[in-house]
Amino acid sequence: MRLSFFILFSILILNNFNSYSQKLSTEETKLFSLINQYRKGKSLPPIPLSPSLTLVAQTHAKDLEQNYFWGTACNLHSWSDKGKWTPVCYTPDHAQAALMWKKPRELTNYQGNGYEIAFGGEDNYVANANEALEWWKKSKGHNALLINGDIWNKKWNALGIGIYGSYAVVWFGNEIDQ
Repeated sequence: MRLSFFILFSILILNNFNSYSQKLSTEETKLFSLINQYRKGKSLPPIPLSPSLTLVAQTHAKDLEQNYFWGTACNLHSWSDKGKWTPVCYTPDHAQAALMWKKPRELTNYQGNGYEIAFGGEDNYVANANEALEWWKKSKGHNALLINGDIWNKKWNALGIGIYGSYAVVWFGNEIDQ
């Protein structure tokens, strides 16, 4: 009986240790708030927090931290082959965009595509909300997602936030997260 209890307890602890959270850390909460404040300054509505897209963002940030290598042809929208998802080597020609956009449907019950912005540093860098947002605001393509500009002239109904180690990741979606 004691051995069975110990085994069950160990399994629960290990599963919990390896799982991904949907709760926001302090820095993730800050980034969520900063994005919506930035949008408010542009007379845009706030984007509701999505548990599904947050799970995708947190999962991707952790995958990047543990498995991404700088200096390869694959950029920060890439996913490793070390998880329960389809690996993606995302290159500047956007040839693998559809594989990346379907990650919310692949990992959660979210019904639509997701669109990502990612920020990260090498080695001992620790990602933070302020630096990530400032970098995205200065990048024409990333800023367009934040403020529904250019090809991203859509209504965002879901927002997911993930910060882990050196990486900050934000996912946007059109569909409301049920």
